[in-house]
Amino acid sequence: MTQHDFSTLGVPASLVDVLAARSITEPTPIQAATLPDALAGRDVLGRGRTGSGKTYAFLLPLVARLSATSPRRRPGAPRALILAPTRELVGQIEAALAPLAATTGLTSRTIFGGVGQGPQVSALRRGVDIVIACPGRLEDLIKQGHGNLGSVEITIIDEADHMADLGFLPVVRRLLDQTPRDGQRLLFSATLDAQVDVLVRRFLTNAVVHEADSAQSPVSTMTHHVLHVERDQRLPVLVDLASAPGRTVVFTRTKHGAKALARQLNAKGIPTVDLHGNLSQGARTRNMDAFHSGKATTLVATDIAARGIHVDDVALVVHADPPVEHKAYTHRSGRTARAGSDGTVVTLATADQLREVRSLTKAAGINPTTTRLQGMSDPVLTTVAPGTRELPGGLETPAPSQGSGSDGGDSRPRNGGAGRRRGAGSGTGTKAPAQADGRTGSRGGGSGRGRGQGPATKSGRGPARPANGRRPSGGGGGGNSLAYSTSTSGGAATGSHSAAGFSTGRR
Repeated sequence: MTQHDFSTLGVPASLVDVLAARSITEPTPIQAATLPDALAGRDVLGRGRTGSGKTYAFLLPLVARLSATSPRRRPGAPRALILAPTRELVGQIEAALAPLAATTGLTSRTIFGGVGQGPQVSALRRGVDIVIACPGRLEDLIKQGHGNLGSVEITIIDEADHMADLGFLPVVRRLLDQTPRDGQRLLFSATLDAQVDVLVRRFLTNAVVHEADSAQSPVSTMTHHVLHVERDQRLPVLVDLASAPGRTVVFTRTKHGAKALARQLNAKGIPTVDLHGNLSQGARTRNMDAFHSGKATTLVATDIAARGIHVDDVALVVHADPPVEHKAYTHRSGRTARAGSDGTVVTLATADQLREVRSLTKAAGINPTTTRLQGMSDPVLTTVAPGTRELPGGLETPAPSQGSGSDGGDSRPRNGGAGRRRGAGSGTGTKAPAQADGRTGSRGGGSGRGRGQGPATKSGRGPARPANGRRPSGGGGGGNSLAYSTSTSGGAATGSHSAAGFSTGRR
C-alpha cells in the first residue's frame, strides 16, 4: 500500500500545519481511504471501528470545502450540519474542529439537550457556519422557528449505527429531508447494517464506499479475558483491577448500578467518577474532565460512554456487567487500544452468565482467555492488570446544588467516598431539611451507618421504592448499606431476572 501524508491526499497546507502542531502527521487507514473522495465533493460511506480516526476523516474535507467558497453567513441558516448520537461525542467533535475552524475563520455551535437552549438559539440567530448537533434538540429548535437547514452544503452523520441503536433514525431522516438534495453527504459508522443502509439508499447519491477494516474485527492489539467469578468476588476483583496503574473504564448495564459502584470504589480508595443518563450536562462535563486530567483514574459508565468517548491511554476496560449483545461488547471494548496502543478487556461472569458471554464474544469474533478465579491471590489478576496496586483515596463528594439539573439530575456529581452529604453530620443518616427543589436529603454520613438506603429486596437489587414514590438516596461513605446490583443473564433490559448483589458489607 502506498504511504500517504495529508498533503498528498489533498488536504490544504494550512490544515496540515494545524494537524502537525498536534503531532498528527500520518493518516489512519480510514482517513487515507476517504479523504480524496470527500475533498472532491463526493458522497462517502465510510466504515471504521471506534478510534480509527473517522472524526478527522470528515472534519478535514468539511473545513476545506467550506473555506474554499466562504459565502456570507446568514442568521438561522448554517452551511454545514454534523449529527452525532450523544452530547459527549458532539463536544469531542467540537474540540477537534475548533483549531481547524479558527485557521479558516469558520464558526461553529454545538446543539444538544440537557442544557438551556438560550445560548444555542442566540448563536443560530447570529449566524453560524457549522452546527454540531444531537438530533432531538436540533429538531426542537427548528420547530420553534429558530433556524432551518435549507442552506446546508455538507451534511455529516457520525456513528450512524449508534443512531439506529438509540432509535434516532426517524428524527435523522426528518432532518436530512430538510437539507438540499444536491448537497454533499458523508456517513460514517462502525458497522454497516440494514438500518444504516436505509439512510444510505435514501440520502446518499452514488456514494463511494470505503471500509478500513473488517466488519467485526477487534483491535489487533487488544487482549481479551473472561474471569469466571463468584458473586461475592466481583467488588474485590474490581477494586484490585482498578487499583493497578493506568486508566480503567468499567461498564455496567444500569445507571443506578454505575452510580452505586462509583461510590463503592471511591469508598475503597480509588478515585472514580461515573457517566450515565441521570447526570446533568454539567456533572457529565465535570466527571469527564476529571477523568481526562487524571484526577480520577476510573470511570464507571453505562453504554452511553461506549461510543465516541475518546480518552487517551485507557489501559483496561472491564465489563462488570456483560453487555446485552455483541455490538455493545465491541463498542465498549473500543475505549482501549486506540490509535495503535495496547489494551486489555476483561469480562466478569458468574456461572449463570458464562453461556451468555460465550455467545456474545463468538458473535463479536473474539476468542477470549477464560479463567476461573481461584481467589484474590490468583496470578491472573496481575496478568490482566500488571503493576503495583495503589489506593490513593476516593474523590470527595462536592456539596449538591440547591436546584436540580436541567435533565432531572443534580447539577453536581455525588460520587465520593468521603461521606460528606446532606443530612446529619454524625453520619446517622437522619433526614435533612427540604431543599429548594422540594426534595429531602436523606443521606448517610461518613461513618457508613446511613439509614437512607434501607434493606435489600429479595431480588438482591437494593431497597424497595418507598411509599412516596421516591428512590432512596444511598447510604454512607463506608458503603455498608449500599449494594451494587448487576443483572444476571438476559435481565438487563427489563430487570425481570434475579440480580447478583455487589456489596461492601451487610445486605
